[in-house]
Amino acid sequence: MDLSHYLRIQAHANHLMNQRLARAMQGLAQAEFQAPRVGFFPSLAATLGHILEVDLFYVAVLEGEANARQVFETFRNPETLVDWDAAQRAVDQRLIAFCAGLDAAGCDAAVRIPRADHVQVDRVAHLLAHLFMHQTHHRGQVHAMLSSTAVAPPQLDEFMMPSEAHLREPDMAALGWREAQVYGQA
Repeated sequence: MDLSHYLRIQAHANHLMNQRLARAMQGLAQAEFQAPRVGFFPSLAATLGHILEVDLFYVAVLEGEANARQVFETFRNPETLVDWDAAQRAVDQRLIAFCAGLDAAGCDAAVRIPRADHVQVDRVAHLLAHLFMHQTHHRGQVHAMLSSTAVAPPQLDEFMMPSEAHLREPDMAALGWREAQVYGQA
C-alpha cells in the first residue's frame, strides 16, 4: 500500500469515528453535553470543539487558504451537538476530498503552516499524520468522558484492517461508502 492510499483510508476512518460519536451522543441532554468533566478540555462540548477548530485550521492550510490562521480568531465552539455534528461533517468531507486527490508527489509536497509567530514548513504527509494523531487522541478523551454519562462509548478502533469489514459495513453503508471504494479492493 502506498502512503496516499493509507491517508485516504485514514480520512475515511476519521469521519466514520466522528459519526459514531455523534450517533452515540444523540440522546445526550444539552446540559450533559456542556457539563464539566475531567479532561484537558473540561467538557464534551469543549473537547469536540477543539477537535473541530484544529481540523478547520489544518484543512484550510492543506487547501492553501491564505487566511487559515484566522480560524483561531473567529472560531466559536458549537453550542449543541447538532451544530458540532454539522460542522464536523463538513470539514471531514473536505479532508476526505483533499486526501482523495493525493498521490506520492502530493504527500511529499511542502506545506506552509502559519503559526502565531512564524511559518512552519513541513510535508503534507507529516501534517496529515499529525492531524490524524491529534483527532484520535482527543476522540479518546471524548470516549473516556462518555463513560461518566448514560451513553455507552462507541467502538472507535476497528476501521483500519480490511479483514474487519464486518465490523464497519453498516456504518459505511449509511455513509454511502463501499469497501472497494475506500480500500481499493475488488
